[in-house]
Amino acid sequence: MSYSALILAGGRATRMGGQDKGLLELFGQPLIAHTLAALAAQTPPPARILISANRHLDIYRAFGHPVLPDTLPDYPGPLAGLLAGLAAAPHDTLLMLPCDAVRLPAELASRLLAALEGGLAAASASDPEHWHPTLLALRPGLQGALEAYLAGGGRSIRGWLATLEHRIVPFDQALPNLNTPDALAALAAAGPAGLA
Repeated sequence: MSYSALILAGGRATRMGGQDKGLLELFGQPLIAHTLAALAAQTPPPARILISANRHLDIYRAFGHPVLPDTLPDYPGPLAGLLAGLAAAPHDTLLMLPCDAVRLPAELASRLLAALEGGLAAASASDPEHWHPTLLALRPGLQGALEAYLAGGGRSIRGWLATLEHRIVPFDQALPNLNTPDALAALAAAGPAGLA
């Protein structure tokens, strides 16, 4: 089950005060380093990793993976990063995840990818509290559909998924959602065991 992974680190992070979220530190390492470790622990791990970023490109490149800036202006949201990822890997099954995905079940990739085997276009994850549409697996061949949605003014990942054959895959474990300084501080206060 070969796939590529796309880490979204290209947004404005307005709820983080505009800081580059992927480079915020947790336990002495930037969030993206924890996300890369969570990807490496997947069974199977991705065949290749792409990083969507629009700032500090050299820092992100230092992690050793291709860095893809948005091709659309003005930070139009995660779909712009996804479009760059689909263009860079047009023939790959793609696992998309945000740069704060610091704690993931080891079977996240395999379960989302398995959900595509029945012919679905997309599968995303939920936990007991939230739906996580940016934890998303996509079959190849969706670049044109996304381009059409964006050209029509669409910007919502939820809205785009509503146009696709899509399944939500439930997970028992709480999935990461570090969108605010308080959420990051709470995880830091829990200590490294909170990543287990």
